[in-house]
Amino acid sequence: MSEKFRNAARQNLKWVSVAAMLATVAAGSAWGVYKLPAPIVDAMLEADIRKQAELWRRRVVLHLKHAEATFITGYVNDEDAKYLTLMPEASDVYRLKLFDETGRVFWSTRIDDVGTQNENPYFAAQVMQGVTYYKQVEKPATEIDGLNLHSTHVEHATPHNVAEIYTPISDNGRVVGAVEFYTDVTTLRGTFITRVRMLLGALSTLGLLAMGLVSLVTFRTNQKQMRALSRKSDHERKLMDEQLRLAREVKLLGELNEWLQSSRSLDELFDMVSKFMTHILPNAEGSVYVYSNSRDVLDGWASWNGGDHKDHIHPDSCWGLRRGRVYEYGSGEVTFVCEHAEPHDGRPYFCFPILAHGETVGLMHLRAHSADCENFAANKKLARMCAEQISMAISNVQMRDQLHDQSVRDPLTGLFNRRHMTDSLRKGISRCQSQGSRLSLIAIDVDHFKKFNDNHGHDAGDMVLRAVGSVLEQACDGDEVACRPGGEEFTLILPDTTPEDALTRAELVRQAVEEVTVRYGEKALPRVTISIGVSHYPSHGTMPQDLMRAADEALYEAKARGRNQVYVANQNDSVITPVEGTAETPGKKPDAA
Repeated sequence: MSEKFRNAARQNLKWVSVAAMLATVAAGSAWGVYKLPAPIVDAMLEADIRKQAELWRRRVVLHLKHAEATFITGYVNDEDAKYLTLMPEASDVYRLKLFDETGRVFWSTRIDDVGTQNENPYFAAQVMQGVTYYKQVEKPATEIDGLNLHSTHVEHATPHNVAEIYTPISDNGRVVGAVEFYTDVTTLRGTFITRVRMLLGALSTLGLLAMGLVSLVTFRTNQKQMRALSRKSDHERKLMDEQLRLAREVKLLGELNEWLQSSRSLDELFDMVSKFMTHILPNAEGSVYVYSNSRDVLDGWASWNGGDHKDHIHPDSCWGLRRGRVYEYGSGEVTFVCEHAEPHDGRPYFCFPILAHGETVGLMHLRAHSADCENFAANKKLARMCAEQISMAISNVQMRDQLHDQSVRDPLTGLFNRRHMTDSLRKGISRCQSQGSRLSLIAIDVDHFKKFNDNHGHDAGDMVLRAVGSVLEQACDGDEVACRPGGEEFTLILPDTTPEDALTRAELVRQAVEEVTVRYGEKALPRVTISIGVSHYPSHGTMPQDLMRAADEALYEAKARGRNQVYVANQNDSVITPVEGTAETPGKKPDAA
């Protein structure tokens, strides 16, 4: 009895030891699940926000009319202030500050920040040395702009995690200021930490269960233990393979989403899609179609893994688009082949309608490399997630293109506005300076335009402006730019054009406008004529304002000498040279029109 008792006691002691070991492991796992996610997520958030801050900084610099001068002078005009004020509504930034090189705030979304001084050591030691500085702090909810508080006990509210990041602004290698962005990462941080904890908890639970199973099998016979260990090893290998597969898919989907959100055009977007889909779904060939602006056909944009796409397909040629949901060929006993999938060889395929904001924007077609329906169907969920990410990216690019087009186009004539004209002229001159090419600027003004408005009404005047704008748009080719800076003034920018060709083009435009007949109601308006002034780079200046001033002075002289003619500015900007055969009888100086 005593031997049996000792054996039982030893057995119980072993079980207690195993239980204690499992408890220790469980406690360690619980501690790791609770503690490890926060620093990991914070590091991920910092890397992501640093990338986002670079995009925010570029948006600020690109939209400021004179970015470097703004930070040097500390002056923000009304147009720039309006854009900066609206930036928090169009991004994850809820607050931003503009610093000059001394650390003084000269503009902020909060008025009371203006004039304050950043005396922290990192500002001079890092930010003003061209290094982006990042920090994450806890702030009360009342400090966050745009946060709706529903609790009456604000003092007991949970603090929010706020990321503050300083991005330096440089001019010719010298740091002239900085932009500080504030973004609330509380929700995103909490979500990521929760997900990482859930994943670690699941893995820890599986580990503990595995250890318990192994411990249980250890007390059985060695043969049974070996069989159990063998089965366990196979099971764990499958689990590990599945976990690795899922982790790889999640990583690729995350990278795909990040790259798609940074794409600036559909061509760039679908180039990314083709490369990523080759890795995400290597056993399927695919193609993507997007609705044209007319919504009557879908244009083929990209294909991968040996797939091909047609230039255009009709919406009725796809069962997925006609039925408004995913169509899976080969899943049922009776299925029908889509017209756009012909010629078909019997392989299973998916047709995913690409939806964004409740509207169908395109189609993703996937076809298996082989006739193995089971393995191909197992990727349906992953393919659907890819289609969802692609849909939002397409919608974002199209919306960004529309907004950009609206920001640089004149709504009446469809020509480019003054802002785009200035940017194009600056870029053209920069290219001329680097390549040694030429550039001409043509300033155009509608003769007696005020009389059109006074005698026939503003609607008739608008028709005249649209007619002139149509002539200028048709006259442009390649990189040439037609603009309407305002009123009855128009401008043509002609890169890589000799002075002789520019004068010829100006005369052709004048003749084309003169031949236009504008009808208003049931009658034809009086003949429309234009006066034109021409300046050339580098003869009349090497700066945009020099070329515009020279062209304007030539235009005024053309008007002074009778209108409806072309004049070119001379080298010294004080003498104006007429173009042979274009001048009318000299007349008096031009009036306000």
